[in-house]
Amino acid sequence: MVKNRTLYVTDYCLTPEKRLDKGSILCQGEKILAIGGASAFTREEGLEVIELDNIYCMPGFIDSHIHGAGGFDSSSAYTGKEHLEDMSKILARHGVTTFVPTVVAAPFETMIKNLSVLSDMMAAELSGADPVGIHIEGPFINSKKHGTQLPDDIKPIDLGFCRELIAAGKGKVKKMTFAPELDKAVELVELLVENGIMPSMGHSVAGEKDTLNAIDAGAHYCTHLFNGMPLLHQRDMTLTGIALTDARVNVELITDGHHLNPLMIDLACRCKPDNKVCGISDGIMAVGMPDGKYHVGAADFEITNGIAQTADGSLAGTTTLLDSGWHSLMTYSHMKATKAAACVTFNPALAMGLEDRGILQPQKRADIAFFECGTNRPVMTVCNGKVVFNAINKKA
Repeated sequence: MVKNRTLYVTDYCLTPEKRLDKGSILCQGEKILAIGGASAFTREEGLEVIELDNIYCMPGFIDSHIHGAGGFDSSSAYTGKEHLEDMSKILARHGVTTFVPTVVAAPFETMIKNLSVLSDMMAAELSGADPVGIHIEGPFINSKKHGTQLPDDIKPIDLGFCRELIAAGKGKVKKMTFAPELDKAVELVELLVENGIMPSMGHSVAGEKDTLNAIDAGAHYCTHLFNGMPLLHQRDMTLTGIALTDARVNVELITDGHHLNPLMIDLACRCKPDNKVCGISDGIMAVGMPDGKYHVGAADFEITNGIAQTADGSLAGTTTLLDSGWHSLMTYSHMKATKAAACVTFNPALAMGLEDRGILQPQKRADIAFFECGTNRPVMTVCNGKVVFNAINKKA
C-alpha cells in the first residue's frame, strides 16, 4: 500500500533537546511519525527519500515578536497596500515556520480597524510561515519608555478599550505588552488571562512592588528584556532585575548585536532557567529590503548598513531574523547549539502554549528548517508538512 510518506536524511538534527548525527525525520502529511538515525528506517514502497548532504536541520523557528517583513507592516494592515502573504513567504526563506505579527499603539479607530483586517488576513491560507496570534505592543505602556511609538497614542489602562481590542482581533490576540506600574495593571492582567492572552511586561519603569504584583496576578512574560525599561541598579530593584531573576518569568532577547551588548545577553542566559529565554527578531517591514527610508507604525526611519534608526537616533526594530539570531546566542553567550536552538523553537512554543510544535518529535507538526553546514545558510523549510521554501531541489 502506498503510504505517501517522506523521509528527510541529514548530516545531523538538533531536536533541540539533543543532537542526532545522520539524523532522519519520517513525516506523513502534517505530522512527524518518527525521528532517528538513517539506518533505523526501511525504504518501503511509497516512501519519498530526500537525501540532504552537508545539511543539518532543527525545528522551524518560532518568532514570537516581529512587526513585519518583505514590505508588510502588521500595524498598517488596514491600508491594504501590502499583504501578510509577503511577510509569510520571506520568513519561510529564513527558516521561520511560526510567527506572531506585532502591532503598536495607534489612535483608537485605527487599532480597531487594523486588528480586524489583520485577523482576517491570518485566517486565510498562506504559502509560507504560519501566523498563530497577534501581539499588541501598547497602548497601555509608559510614555517615558515609548520607544518609536508616538506618545499621543499611549493611553492609561482602559479595560473597556482592551475588551474592544480583543473583540476586534476575532480570537487572534495572543499577547499584550503593558506597563505594570499603571493604574489597573493587575485588573488588566486578570482580564487578559481570562481571555487566554499572555500579559507581557515591557515599555515600563515599574519598580519591585508593581512588578511582583503583576507577576503574582499572572504576568509571566517580559517584552525584550533590557530594552524599554530601567537600567540595572545596585540598590533599586525594578522590572529589569525582577524579570532577570524571577524564575516564573519568560524573557525575550533581541540578539541582533545592536539592541544589547553581547555581555548583557550572556548575563540573561546565565541568570534565567534554560527554558525561560526566548530569542526574538523584533523585525520590521524592511526585513529583506534594501537600505533606504521607510515608515513603520507611526514612525519614519532610515536603514543604513542594515541598522534601522529614527531621526533622533533611536533603534527602530531590526532587519535581521532568527536564522542569524540563534547563532548570535551561541556567539554572545555560553550556550551550546542545542540550548540556543531551543531559545528560538521549543522555548517560545512552551511560553505560548503551542504544544504541537517547537520540537522534532513523533506526532508533532512537521515544521522543519534545513541549513547548509559551515555557512548556516537556509536551504529548505517545511511548514506543517509542506515544503514552503526550497533552494536545493535535490532529491534521491
